[in-house]
Amino acid sequence: MAFSVPISMGSLVLGVFIAFAMVGSVSSSRFDELFQPSWALDHFTYEGELMKMKLDNYSGAGFSSKSKYMFGKVSIKIKLVEGDSAGTVTAFYMSSDGPYHNEFDFEFLGNTTGEPYLVQTNVYVNGVGNREQRLNLWFDPTKDFHAYSILWNHRQVVFLVDETPVRVHSNLEHKGIPYPKDQSMGVYSSIWNADDWATQGGRVKTDWSHAPFIASYTGFEIDACECPDAVAAVDNIKRCSTTGGEKGYWWDEPTMSELNLHQSHQLTWVRAHHMVYNYCTDTSRFPVAPVECLHHHH
Repeated sequence: MAFSVPISMGSLVLGVFIAFAMVGSVSSSRFDELFQPSWALDHFTYEGELMKMKLDNYSGAGFSSKSKYMFGKVSIKIKLVEGDSAGTVTAFYMSSDGPYHNEFDFEFLGNTTGEPYLVQTNVYVNGVGNREQRLNLWFDPTKDFHAYSILWNHRQVVFLVDETPVRVHSNLEHKGIPYPKDQSMGVYSSIWNADDWATQGGRVKTDWSHAPFIASYTGFEIDACECPDAVAAVDNIKRCSTTGGEKGYWWDEPTMSELNLHQSHQLTWVRAHHMVYNYCTDTSRFPVAPVECLHHHH
């Protein structure tokens, strides 16, 4: 067939194509573009855009990002272990290296069939964690894929489930509280047996007759400032901080410095109806509330 499109039309199509190509940095990638298995490579299976990772009585499994990042947003769609998942933990988290590491965690604590999965979040700053919150979800996370995301900028760390904020860790450096801002972080996920603590405080053990326990993944997205290993840490910090770089990042826009009104209402709803544990109110662990608890929204 003869191909005769007026040149103006062709350039228009090309222009649209280029615009899409530039937006493409946020579209989801295949697993192997961004990630690699860390251990138990025979516990991974790939089905098109899906990746499945299993825990059996030999071992769990885990994967990590190929790069490290400083500020931005990471997101993965996960379908958690179906049926009896008691004793198992599936984690999705960001972490830096070293003894004074920073870490932002989603940990999904399995349960017996019909009982709700619990989502535990935690924040480590300079190697110190103990900031657990737990919630149950407003859907069954084993039936379908749902997006779990971490947004990290200079002002806040936001944990999101299907774009609904479930936790905010604000920058309170002006109160003398350290904030994670100068260590690049990798993105990780793993599944393992944690029946000493995961389910009902460790009372319910993993039933290996129900193995393998499979977590499924898709929709891998990282829109963040990449920190190449070959670049000195101080230069990565400069490049990834708007103050030092010429390039403005969307996550540093003033509108991203705190939740908008709709998101604030969503977070209030989550905390009122779905939070089942908050370290800030655990007086047996913390007779005096941790300092950041006094300033965060309750």
